[in-house]
Amino acid sequence: MLIYMIRHGQTDWNAEGRLQGQQDIPLNALGRSQATRNGERLREMIGAAEGFSFVASPLSRTRETMERLRTAMGLDPLAYRTDERLVEVSFGDWEGHTLEEIRRISPDRLAARAEQKWSFIPPGISAESYEILCWRIGAWLQSVDGPTVCVSHGGVIRSLFRLIGNLDEDEAATVPTPQDRILMIDTDLNRITWL
Repeated sequence: MLIYMIRHGQTDWNAEGRLQGQQDIPLNALGRSQATRNGERLREMIGAAEGFSFVASPLSRTRETMERLRTAMGLDPLAYRTDERLVEVSFGDWEGHTLEEIRRISPDRLAARAEQKWSFIPPGISAESYEILCWRIGAWLQSVDGPTVCVSHGGVIRSLFRLIGNLDEDEAATVPTPQDRILMIDTDLNRITWL
């Protein structure tokens, strides 16, 4: 089974180094052009994507990325579905802050995160670890029943590197997740490759 996974385009918070998590931050101009370019590249690779399902996280930055991507592919921009399981990891009370701001407020918690980034849960009722996110993404992955194009988030991509790429926790927690590339996942071969 083939999955093309695309991270949403850049937002102003990405550019500022702010933890977005589940905050609904829109794309910026660069993010919009990244989304369009990824759609053009995907069109070159799979044409009209006949037989593919299209799914996105329900946050606006992923939906806009999907709609721009589908437009660039010559497809109806709104003919896709969303799945709540694909939302980004929740950074709880840290959302909206940069790591430098958190370092000034809570250096001990930030140090704890650095030691065990995969299993660390930030403060806040809704906060999650990458491990918790991985459970959600594993459930989503089991529901995928055919070739799929998915637009989601950096944490989701890290979970896929752990689940399919068999990276250990430390590697998966820090693997780069570019916004201007497409990740090809072959679940039959357990292969995960940036294109």
